[in-house]
Order: sequence, then structure tokens, then C-alpha cells
Amino acid sequence: MLDKPWPGADLVKPPKSFALPDIVTVPQAQQIFMATRVLSYRVFFFTLYSMGLRLGEGLRLQVGDIDADRMRVQIRNAKGNRDRFVPLPENTLQVLRRFWQTHRNPLLLFPNRLGGRKNSHLATTPLDRGGIQTTLRQVAQDCGLKKELRRTACATVMQLI
Repeated sequence: MLDKPWPGADLVKPPKSFALPDIVTVPQAQQIFMATRVLSYRVFFFTLYSMGLRLGEGLRLQVGDIDADRMRVQIRNAKGNRDRFVPLPENTLQVLRRFWQTHRNPLLLFPNRLGGRKNSHLATTPLDRGGIQTTLRQVAQDCGLKKELRRTACATVMQLI
């Protein structure tokens, strides 16, 4: 019986399995923050981690999206082109305020650094996505983290500190 072909066996397809991304623990995240030398990347990584944002959501953040009175951030065009509100931790608000003092861009929270620090207040585009991903991979490797930090793992699975 086992040597005979089963009729219709080729019609049965096994369900696709998806592996969950690796979760970055709080100590690992702190290690990444401390090992990141460029201030804009360090603040960006901290913001993503503390608010559980995706990479693209963090890049699209604008100064006007921060509601310090209600301690929340409006995320525009999130997954599925939907807007949502995310709680804003007090630590993150303080870090973002100090970071904004370094660039004073009236629109972008994370302006690109093409014109240097002195001209970042004139930037019209956010940090480079590829530069962020490359930096995160390099910092994770330098820290000895064996988990593969993929683009989506940067934000999709990170938990609130």
C-alpha cells in the first residue's frame, strides 16, 4: 500500500509557516544604544525601541506628530495606510527634546545629515533608510549579538522599555 501513489496527493498543499523575528531584549537594546556612535542613529534606535515603531514609521515622524500634553505620538501611514496613536514614554520625550536642540529642523524629527550638523535645520528629507539598516547591522555585529536584526525586526517586535 505504501508503494502505491495516492490519488489527489498533489492537490494537498501544506500551510506556509512563518518564523517570528528575533526579539531584542532590553539589555541587548541598551548595548546597541551605547555602541552607536552617531547621535542621530542612537536617538532613532531608542525612539523605535521605546515606542515599538517600524523603521518607516520612525522615518516619517514629524515634529507636529508629538503631542507632549497627552503623551502620545501620531503615526501616519502606518501598516495598511492607517494612522494610529502610540504612547510616548517620558524618557523618549526628553531624549527627543534634547536631540531636537541639536538640529532644530522645523518639520522633521530625524533630518538627513547630508548637509552636516550645521545645515540639518534646512533638510527636507529624513535619515537614509539604507544607512540606518547598515548601521544597525554593524552595531549588532560589533556588540556580538548573533541574532539577525532584519529591517522589520527593528520595530515590529521591539517591546516598550
